[in-house]
Amino acid sequence: MRMTTPEPRPRPELRASHEDREAVAERLRDAAAEGRIDIDELEERLEVALTAKTFGELAPLTADLPEPPAPEPGPPLVLKGGLHGAERVGRWEVPAKIVARGGLGGVKIDFTRVSCPWPEVEVEIYGEMAGVTVVVPEGWTVDTTGMDPGIGGLKDKTRPVTRLPGSPLIRLTGSGGMAGAVVRHPNVWERRKLRDNPTA
Repeated sequence: MRMTTPEPRPRPELRASHEDREAVAERLRDAAAEGRIDIDELEERLEVALTAKTFGELAPLTADLPEPPAPEPGPPLVLKGGLHGAERVGRWEVPAKIVARGGLGGVKIDFTRVSCPWPEVEVEIYGEMAGVTVVVPEGWTVDTTGMDPGIGGLKDKTRPVTRLPGSPLIRLTGSGGMAGAVVRHPNVWERRKLRDNPTA
């Protein structure tokens, strides 16, 4: 069994996003519901959390609270290209492991709008006859060292970056087969769709 990589702690000077602030606020609300902090303290901390500009301002608000329990990994998501292809796009919950078999129609896995609770996600790829395409957001890290490129090869078009705080590591395993696999960032059309339909 492969050990997961600990989620990196963000540097205190880094700017926090709306999502980062809301995540801290949610932890504070949960702590109040559990009786760990009282209502007055909740209100004080929420006021700081929702106006914080950096991770350094957010960190002390939950420093005295226990870490939330890690989710239990369920069964892997299996995508089979078959004759007509298969895809997982839009908003979806990412499991700890995904198995993608390209078949004759191909498989596309798009992580750009997902919810992912895992510090590491294994994507086991079998390119077969039509191949597998994996799309990851800018700033996500991909490890392809555990994958056999096969006859079709493996094209890693992602740009090497320092892993962003809170982003998962996508670890590719399996084999490219006849058609191979491609891992990339969103293309021009996909970026336009993300910009024009941010809630889709």
